Amino acid sequence: MDTIASLFSFITTPVSWVIVQFHKMYGAIFGPDTGWAWGLSIVSLVVLIRICLIPLFVKQIKSTRNMQALQPKMKAIQERYKSDKQRQSEEMMKLYKETGTNPLSSCLPILAQSPFFFALYHVLSAIASGKTIGVIDQPLLESARQAHIFGAPLAAKFTDSAEKVAALNASLTDVRIVTAVMIIMMSASQFFTQRQLMMKNVDLSVKTPYMQQQKMLMYIFPLIFAVMGINFPVGVLVYWLTTNVWTMGQQMYVINQNPTPGSKAQDAYLQRLLKGVTHHGEVRGRRRKNIVKAIVAKGSDRNENERRFFAGLAKAGFAAQADGTVIKGDTTAVEAEGGAATRRQQPKRQTKAQRQSGGAQQTPAKEAEDSAAEAEEAAADDAAEEKAAPSLEKKPQSEAKGSKAGTQDAGDKPTRQRANSGGSRQRKGQQRPKHPSSKK
Repeated sequence: MDTIASLFSFITTPVSWVIVQFHKMYGAIFGPDTGWAWGLSIVSLVVLIRICLIPLFVKQIKSTRNMQALQPKMKAIQERYKSDKQRQSEEMMKLYKETGTNPLSSCLPILAQSPFFFALYHVLSAIASGKTIGVIDQPLLESARQAHIFGAPLAAKFTDSAEKVAALNASLTDVRIVTAVMIIMMSASQFFTQRQLMMKNVDLSVKTPYMQQQKMLMYIFPLIFAVMGINFPVGVLVYWLTTNVWTMGQQMYVINQNPTPGSKAQDAYLQRLLKGVTHHGEVRGRRRKNIVKAIVAKGSDRNENERRFFAGLAKAGFAAQADGTVIKGDTTAVEAEGGAATRRQQPKRQTKAQRQSGGAQQTPAKEAEDSAAEAEEAAADDAAEEKAAPSLEKKPQSEAKGSKAGTQDAGDKPTRQRANSGGSRQRKGQQRPKHPSSKK
């Protein structure tokens, strides 16, 4: 490790100078020889480095978005060369080259931090050995050796011997407890960062080498840090734990505000956006409008989350526009209201008994209309009964003829006549009193 750190010795002077400047500021507040002054100096160094790496992080995000945009083409390549894995990999590499996409872009922030990491390791190792380095002179060296974080010196390691730890005015138990807790926290934060990337911010509908890479990193990085962490000084563990927490928070913000298309995070984001549009009646914020604009421009290439978002807009009575805004879907609303009105204009037909039972609640005009209608129906019934009387008188003759008929007519004619005669008797039993206006 010392050999590797010595390769980055050219940056040890800038790193040591930054730490000393922060130490002066925090030393005036907490005291120059305290662990808070030196520990917060290291934390501030991490924050400064990560702020400087924001442009690189933005580039990483853009490269990741390009990877997601290429996924339909990747899927087509997978289907075309399903049985030839070597040709499939060659076509994937060719696609990356044509589009200028780097599938290893997610490792760029880690690679960029490596010089600062090894430079800080070299500085802390020199402090543990009692050697001046960079701008850290002898008084600052003595102050750093006296600084403890929860009882563990900044330059102590988990693998240090009891004699070496005692030389730093600390106990071996305190050092190992503090370093073990920090190693566990460092590995856990690294695993959680990669896991939320895989579970929430990756389109699981298409399997690509990028996904395999992220899945591999999710398990390998925590193991690497756990194994290597026992050889890191406490100050380096503070540095790496801080940068992991920063990465985790930064990634959570990106996932919530600019998720990957087709991922679970995009579905959750679009549902929040739909709720906001329904509540406010508009798309608020330029960034949200740009997202809606990009989805509209996709047309038929929208994924399932985006189609569900548009369906929710239509159900709420809104329509997305090409500029990222939404308008009220008046046509849909009018059609819905018109259909309801049409159904209201066509009430169910009532029977005569229902009309009679509800007659007490009708208006006088309605009662007159119903009375006239009932009179007409009664007159029609009387006329039908008068016409049916002769047929009733001739019933025995028709039955006698039916009994003398052949076997062909014996099965159906008497049956129809009995049915008709039965119907006539039933009709006669239900006869209403004749209306005064009818003929006697």
